[in-house]
Amino acid sequence: MKKVKKIKIKINGKFKFISDNTSLLKLVNDLKIPLKKVAIELNHEIMDKKKLNKKILNKNDRVEIVHFIGGG
Repeated sequence: MKKVKKIKIKINGKFKFISDNTSLLKLVNDLKIPLKKVAIELNHEIMDKKKLNKKILNKNDRVEIVHFIGGG
């Protein structure tokens, strides 16, 4: 049985271990975050939501997920 390699990333200031070769889209889905209500930044760069599936996370990546909050 093949052992899954884990890498450490930082999400909103907290360290998390994820499987190697995890896409940004899989991470967001695993965290059960609704894509329509957030902005996603990877290593200080705002990500295009259409490209999340192609962006594979690497060791020590920094992900910031910001929720939109309506108000008036």
